[in-house]
Amino acid sequence: MTRRRTLRPEEEELWQAVARTARPMHPKSKGFLRGMDAVAHPHPPVVDPKPREAEIPKSWLEPFRLGQKSKTASAHDIAPGLGEALKAAPLQMDAKLHGKMVRGKLLPEARIDLHGMTLAEAHPELIRFILNAQSAGMRLVLVITGKGKRGEDYGPIPSRMGALRHQVPQWLRMPPMGPAVLQVTEAHLKHGGSGAYYVYLRRR
Repeated sequence: MTRRRTLRPEEEELWQAVARTARPMHPKSKGFLRGMDAVAHPHPPVVDPKPREAEIPKSWLEPFRLGQKSKTASAHDIAPGLGEALKAAPLQMDAKLHGKMVRGKLLPEARIDLHGMTLAEAHPELIRFILNAQSAGMRLVLVITGKGKRGEDYGPIPSRMGALRHQVPQWLRMPPMGPAVLQVTEAHLKHGGSGAYYVYLRRR
């Protein structure tokens, strides 16, 4: 009597592949079906009818209803607009005078209109205007930039609308205009609103 040897893993895998394709000649024979099942599954896995709690994945989303408000605050960190950034700047001039200025109660002594200029054209014009106004002893001047409009954009990075409006406050803080400027705020509506700036100059 020959001794049965155990199948190697590759032989067992090959045998199971063949057994899955075999069709019984007598399907009604229960013994054959039991034998085929034993061949296909020589070591049936033990199934735990009650899964443990640690194995049950928990959803990271809390249950919610349609229309329910979020319990957590928004995590979006959005940069403030130009108006808010200028209002948050430290106050360098007299507070009472500043209040009159932002309410449009002070009349600018001179104005320059940069609307329609390119950045390269506007920068030297603004420098000339600010330094000449300070030399003339002026204190409050108006710089008109316009609010800007959305043009054609062909680059991979979207261009900012109103590039001149965003650039002028930065220019006014840099040399050679920075030492001459005391305060910059958005103009009142009757002087152009967010499309213009009040520039309060230092005394010479």
